[in-house]
Amino acid sequence: MRTFVHDAAVWGVACPRRPSRVAGVTMAGFRVRDLDALRMVPHPAVTLLVEFGAGSPVVDDAAGRQQRGSVVAGPGVGSGGAVWARGENVECVQVRLSPVIARAVLGVSPADFDGAVVALEDLWGREASRIRERLSDVSSWQDRFGLMDALLARRHEAGPPVDPELAWAWHRIVGSRGLTRVEGLAAEVGWSRKRLWSRFRSQLGLPPKRAVKLVRFDHAAHRLVAGEGAARVAADAGYADQSHLHRDVMAFTGATPVTVAGEPFLAVDDIAWPSRGTPAKPHVSVDLRLGRRPEVRRLPL
Repeated sequence: MRTFVHDAAVWGVACPRRPSRVAGVTMAGFRVRDLDALRMVPHPAVTLLVEFGAGSPVVDDAAGRQQRGSVVAGPGVGSGGAVWARGENVECVQVRLSPVIARAVLGVSPADFDGAVVALEDLWGREASRIRERLSDVSSWQDRFGLMDALLARRHEAGPPVDPELAWAWHRIVGSRGLTRVEGLAAEVGWSRKRLWSRFRSQLGLPPKRAVKLVRFDHAAHRLVAGEGAARVAADAGYADQSHLHRDVMAFTGATPVTVAGEPFLAVDDIAWPSRGTPAKPHVSVDLRLGRRPEVRRLPL
């Protein structure tokens, strides 16, 4: 376990030695003695926080709602700086799920969260309690990651997949770092715009235009954390100018780019998800020949 120190924040961080058996799953383990008002920055993934320690994290939103213990948040949750986490003696496994596999793993679509943070127990019932107990019974972080991975793989195999056209569209957006023109996505998969927008949101949890903006923001925000200047980040990330980047960062986080550049939620990624800068998901192509169901297949990275 490595130590992450950022201003007053001191966290223990563990990483799996092997990648998940399920494409689109990444994990990290956290041990935090005093988690004090951590801003949850919107991220283009579904986030599971599975706690098992003596303490318990608390997630607060702008509406005054609170969730304690293990929670799930859909892609983009936290926009406007509306979601904060806190707690004492927190131990947890955090899982990031690509929206492409989230419906299968969770048993419901991320769209059903309606932008809120929900209790994992509300989705998984007793299974949420059982995995918490099993995680607390083992002392090795690698064993904990193995337990979580086996559970996620089993649920993924049993759950309903998303439409292959949607998987292709999502990977196209992520692969371009949010520079894809959403107007062309429907034509490229052979669907009407209305059909793509409706199914994209219902199965992945957000509309395509929002997905593009979120992926672009995530890329830009991590470059700000890495110390790059806002003007250069704006130009390289596809923003019209630095003011455009400023407005987008404010809309997603409720904070300025300077403040976001110092956010522990983002800064810890270099330790917790050290491979985030490399493609973690397979590229896909879609067979669009007339009369044949589109087929997703892996292509070399």
